[in-house]
Amino acid sequence: MTASRPPRNGGRPPVPSIRSVGTAVAGRAYSQFDLLDRFAVSDPKVARLFHASGIRRRFLTLPARGPEGSPPEESPGHLRAKHQRVALDMGSRALRTCLDRAGLGFGQVGYLCCVTTTGLLTPGLSALLLREVELPSTVERLDIVGMGCHAAMNGLAAARSWCVANPGSVAFVVCAEVCSAAYVFDSTMRSAVVNSLFGDGAAAVALACRPAGAAQERKGEGRPVPHLLSSASQVITSAADAMRYDWDDQQGRLSFFLDPQIPYVIGSHVEEVVDRLLAGAGLRRSAVRHWLVHGGGKKVVDAVRVNLRLTRDDVRHTMAVLRDYGNLSSGSVLFSYERLVEEGVARAGDYGVLMAMGPGSTIEAALVRWEEA
Repeated sequence: MTASRPPRNGGRPPVPSIRSVGTAVAGRAYSQFDLLDRFAVSDPKVARLFHASGIRRRFLTLPARGPEGSPPEESPGHLRAKHQRVALDMGSRALRTCLDRAGLGFGQVGYLCCVTTTGLLTPGLSALLLREVELPSTVERLDIVGMGCHAAMNGLAAARSWCVANPGSVAFVVCAEVCSAAYVFDSTMRSAVVNSLFGDGAAAVALACRPAGAAQERKGEGRPVPHLLSSASQVITSAADAMRYDWDDQQGRLSFFLDPQIPYVIGSHVEEVVDRLLAGAGLRRSAVRHWLVHGGGKKVVDAVRVNLRLTRDDVRHTMAVLRDYGNLSSGSVLFSYERLVEEGVARAGDYGVLMAMGPGSTIEAALVRWEEA
């Protein structure tokens, strides 16, 4: 695979920029201690897994305890209904925040891409969200389902192409993951690995291209914004089953599987993807000031950091999001981007890399450059 090259002259299409971001969570915050108690976990191996995760709390939408304090149970029908209800709630709040921060109204949404993996909806989340927040019925839509933790990057790629074809119009990507609707609670280590990591959350991001010939705003007004220059991806086919859903006959529901070798799989391939991305722009890793990496888990982030020779400060936002929210699946990288925006340290001319990893096994990366709005 090859990385797409960024435009280098005025004869090529304009480059879309990220205009704003918004996030939302649902349910209540649980510490790892809370969850071990709530699900009556007594196995010390499982407890060690929870406590070594680097996670302090996660937001989850969980039912009340069963009789005599037994762990809560939900049928597949209840889980599907929860996914729809919570995804709509979080997605609409994240979208509203994103619109407010961009100074836009619902009527200015031209394109809506919705990303989710934690439940199947037909009609898709985009149509349901359109109705929920009363977006124009003419909005162009796309639903990305089942791609997992890297799917925000795929959504950004689709929105980027739409913006290039529709300069002056605004596209939105909404990632809504109700991970508590995809849990299996049993005594196996397989389930424990998943249950120790994921949280419920949604993120929305707005993209737009300035029309050709449009007057530039005066420099110095507001913060610079990141322009999406190029992307690179790689599917590691030898580890295609390392992250997957299986049907659990005993539980009567889907069960997510994470192979213990995932950190090593990702770590052994991440240099190739990033170096190919940067080579397309004639850059070296030292030119990148901001690294926004999907918080797939402490071991995964450590594998990325060590193989790319990054500092702990380089992945501070990734680790902070993992600490405060757990693995939010597709929305994680956008939560990290929001932290960078709030920090206010990006300057015009800075380069950044957004990167996420997920089923396939897949690594997706994008190169951005901050420029005057």
